[in-house]
Amino acid sequence: MKARSAGRAWNDDRFTRQAQRENYLARSVYKLKEIDEREHIFKKAKLVLDLGAAPGSWTQFALERMTSPQARLIAIDRAPLKMSDRRVTFVERPIEDVNFDVLLGAARPDLVLSDMAPNTSGIHDRDVALSLDLASRALDTAKQYLKPGGTFVVKLFMGESFEDYLRELKKHFVSVRVVRPQSTRKHSREVFFVAKGFGQGR
Repeated sequence: MKARSAGRAWNDDRFTRQAQRENYLARSVYKLKEIDEREHIFKKAKLVLDLGAAPGSWTQFALERMTSPQARLIAIDRAPLKMSDRRVTFVERPIEDVNFDVLLGAARPDLVLSDMAPNTSGIHDRDVALSLDLASRALDTAKQYLKPGGTFVVKLFMGESFEDYLRELKKHFVSVRVVRPQSTRKHSREVFFVAKGFGQGR
């Protein structure tokens, strides 16, 4: 769900060129790669829930990092996923329309990823509020379905909601770190929370 503002081009920077050379679907893959290099989020992960997966670069990287023969990934987005793999189940719907009880059954993800972002308007307060709504939906999903001890990675636009969201994460996870990957565009307000140890928070 990585929507762009109307008319905004995919800038020809070094991360874009690198993604093209390495056959990734978007430059955003390097944000996840840096997060994983710092936090080792895919260690022993067998089931990953990827929210806001389109066009699919995070899904591509996750599959590379998941080494278990039983590895599975469930990708959710309102836009089409531009890749396919036998290990991937893709649901093309907004997160609020997904029946996770049916989709997951008794399974519980080891890792929930959310790179969901709103269609930005350039109006700071509106964009921050929309980002918070998506991040809150992602957290609600993680709280309901993540495996005990699991990890949650979520994007949020910086704003007045930052501290409240951080406090909420700390209620449910042992550790929470804030990461701003080097590949993040300079003008972007986005940061990522990496929350570990679900169900064992303060």
